[in-house]
Amino acid sequence: MAAVSNTSLLIVAALLAGCATGPLTSPSPALIPAAAPPPAPVPELRPGVPAGYLGRALPDSLALLPPPPAKGTPGFARDQAVSRASQKLKGSPRYALARRDADLRFPQVASTFSCALGVPVGQQETPRLYLLLQRSLVDAGLATYAAKDHYKRTRPFVFYKEATCFPTDEAQLRTDGSYPSGHTAIGWAWALLLTELSPAQADALLARGRAFGENRLICNAHWQSDILQGRVVAAGAVASLHANADFNADMAAARAEINALRGNGVQAQDCEAEANALAVKIPGVE
Repeated sequence: MAAVSNTSLLIVAALLAGCATGPLTSPSPALIPAAAPPPAPVPELRPGVPAGYLGRALPDSLALLPPPPAKGTPGFARDQAVSRASQKLKGSPRYALARRDADLRFPQVASTFSCALGVPVGQQETPRLYLLLQRSLVDAGLATYAAKDHYKRTRPFVFYKEATCFPTDEAQLRTDGSYPSGHTAIGWAWALLLTELSPAQADALLARGRAFGENRLICNAHWQSDILQGRVVAAGAVASLHANADFNADMAAARAEINALRGNGVQAQDCEAEANALAVKIPGVE
């Protein structure tokens, strides 16, 4: 079981603080599936901000992961090479997507996998899937903090005295450990969960989940080794979630929502720009 600091709880609560903002654009009411049975009361990190499913029963990232590459080692040299190559993508469509992916606030982040999934994802269209994404974000994000708080690894933008793609987060990131990547853990956990919910879209969902994490390179917020180990933490969190009854109930309800939308012919919209961005490869990674 991983220890969870008050600081890490506050960081994750802040990410979810936008949950009560206005709804995303919805399809015609006739195309919205019938509401699933309401979930059991959800514990909250603070009023209006749902907690994760796992509580403190999180995978221990400090026990799971090796130490990050030390300065002067071949591993750190590889991290530096990938970091410098990724900065060549500033101004590209992939950089614009990386900026969008950097913002983990709801409701906008809920639509991250809409194009890969093929149906719109939002509080109005898929309320139980929306709740599933909120709560699993907490679990995957908090699961990184045992290692983050222990190693306190310096992020690339601090190391090189540069900026990130999302200045709003820079002050908080300066004191938040780089290893492993929380964004990657969240994005990869979501990709794994959505692949279970919609296996026919598995390749697109996993590719989007990989890109979500690797966009942190472009943002100058993480090293490549942070991202690789973020996926390990995500896998541990997802495995733990499957033993939770509330999670399994939300998975079943989310699957029904997706199938109902697809059965009614509802499709995700405005996906061309994302496809063009994902076609831009990160040098040294893809």
